[in-house]
Amino acid sequence: MKRPRTREKPQQIADELRALIVAGELSEGESLGLEPQLVERFGVSRPSLREALRILEAEGLITVVRGVRGGVIAHAPDERQTARTAAMVLQARNVALADVFEARALLEPLAAKAIASMRRRRPIVAELRGLIAQEEETVADPEAFGVANAAFHERLVALAGNQTLSIVAEMLNEIVTRAVTAVSQDEDVVGSLAIRRRGIRSQQRLLDLLDAGDGAAAEEHWRAHMAVVGRVMLGQEASTVVDLLNHHD
Repeated sequence: MKRPRTREKPQQIADELRALIVAGELSEGESLGLEPQLVERFGVSRPSLREALRILEAEGLITVVRGVRGGVIAHAPDERQTARTAAMVLQARNVALADVFEARALLEPLAAKAIASMRRRRPIVAELRGLIAQEEETVADPEAFGVANAAFHERLVALAGNQTLSIVAEMLNEIVTRAVTAVSQDEDVVGSLAIRRRGIRSQQRLLDLLDAGDGAAAEEHWRAHMAVVGRVMLGQEASTVVDLLNHHD
């Protein structure tokens, strides 16, 4: 009977350091020490240590600073880094843009319904109104509006209270933000501006329904809204995730 293979030493080191960072025992910006110190600490060769550090650097959990005053700097897990990585997986699989919008259109109406059912929803509605105000201020600037619009969609899901779904929403919005920018930079600038303004009015209607605690109507309204948004985006030339991820602003 074969004995199970033990993990390679670099992976063991990476696992140990990752656990310390994720648990918060190593805070953002804290130094893990210099390479010679880490070699001695783990009792490994320099190549094994460097391989472990490459693993963590690729995950965005550390930065290796070279030079006399350099060292290994820890970084707290970044949800947006996770989102970008997931978006690259979709790109690698050449996922259809329609698939991304369908996932988003399923997620957000449920979040709206959840918020409407909350007793303490007024502060949530107030925060979302503030985000709409930012969209109104940037409506004439396609790039800035895209960022403000993405913030509204992300917070809508995040404020529903499920952290896992919030991270999924961030992943989707990494892609959708680019789609908004692509549409906004279409030759028909007047039409694009009109689309953005109609979107803002629809968001305001959603918040009225959330404020009233009408979960069913909020869900129905936002599902219809997301369907329209999807049709607008998919009417552009970009048909796959890879098209949008390669879109140059």
